[in-house]
Amino acid sequence: MKYQGIIFDLDGVICSTDEYHYLAWKSLADQLGIYFDRQINNRLRGVSRMASLEIVLEKADKTYTQAEKDEFAESKNTLYRQLLGQMGPADLSDEVRDTLNALRAKGLKLAIGSSSKNTPFILDRIGLGGYFDAVSDGNNITHSKPDPEVFLKAAQMIGLDPSVCLVVEDAHAGVEAGVNGGFDTAAIGDARDDERATWHLNSFSDIMGAVAD
Repeated sequence: MKYQGIIFDLDGVICSTDEYHYLAWKSLADQLGIYFDRQINNRLRGVSRMASLEIVLEKADKTYTQAEKDEFAESKNTLYRQLLGQMGPADLSDEVRDTLNALRAKGLKLAIGSSSKNTPFILDRIGLGGYFDAVSDGNNITHSKPDPEVFLKAAQMIGLDPSVCLVVEDAHAGVEAGVNGGFDTAAIGDARDDERATWHLNSFSDIMGAVAD
């Protein structure tokens, strides 16, 4: 078997919190009188909170201090976490749960590589707290995707070289991060047609084909 470990992005791969992100960023943008739509929101996928804020502020008609930016980011995150409180085990699909269990049964190490600092909270909400062999997220990295740091740390945490790990991503920035780190990548969702990906998945369960003996 070529792969010994699989590193998953969280949002858009294991579960979806895109709508909650959109609502929280839209609320902040409206408060600041800044235009924001779903197309702009799509640019934030796989990007850290502060880097996302900079994208939101591109259409602002004034500049803000770092202290103000920190306050904006915290305000957005507070609302986002309130919205995440609506999540539960039902937000983890049977397909994802069954596929994860099948991958584990094959002896693969499973890890999360997400830029979100809310990763532990989300995993707990959907019933996967403590499930993964390692979680690398926004709490232990200094560079967001497309920098490969989050994936490289995940591989290190499960004791594997990138050459035997598969990264699963739904964002182009995430696919780029995987490639930059020397990983094979499986692209799903919005990134499915990314030519840089090794595998192109129509559904989450298609991962099983990538790890076939």
